[in-house]
Amino acid sequence: MLIIGIAGGTGSGKTTVVRKIMEQLPDGEVAILPQDSYYKDSKHLPLEERQKINFDHPNSIEWELLKHHVEELKAGRSVEMPQYSYLTCTRSEETVKVMPRDVVIVEGILILGNNELRDLMDLKVFVHADADDRLSRVIQRDIMERGRTVEKVLERYDETVKPSHLQFIEPTKRYADLIVPQGGQNQIAINILTHFIERNLTSLN
Repeated sequence: MLIIGIAGGTGSGKTTVVRKIMEQLPDGEVAILPQDSYYKDSKHLPLEERQKINFDHPNSIEWELLKHHVEELKAGRSVEMPQYSYLTCTRSEETVKVMPRDVVIVEGILILGNNELRDLMDLKVFVHADADDRLSRVIQRDIMERGRTVEKVLERYDETVKPSHLQFIEPTKRYADLIVPQGGQNQIAINILTHFIERNLTSLN
């Protein structure tokens, strides 16, 4: 099994990179574990408190569960991946069954900052994008998918997203084996990454 970690700042294009890799690989070869599914459940807090959660801080993630699920997949066992809603800041009662595959991609802004999780990865990737490009994508995403106003997005960016990126996310670039500049627009880097995966799939089979 090939375990790949794909990290990078909020709005850097990680999801686009993962999607483009998936499009070039055979169906059923890849399992995805998004870090976003492993945010701690906050249903015990009032909604007003939940909306103040800093999702860019390592303490917001249930690392032990994510690490356990990677280990289970590596051992050939399926896992029940939690589902998280940014609208309510709570976990759903339902889970999604993830089956072990030849390739497991762990994707998220903070994944390279966790030592134990990083040690499970065979390839570590950091997707880089300029701050203004990331902010533009965050504004579009948070308005459309998370029901926030432009003012709220900018306020959150200044108070938590930007300082957390500088403190917790950008420094993890030093752990990357491959850095993808320009995010999902860098087709050459995506092709190189895809060829690496294909070559390893061939050796696995």
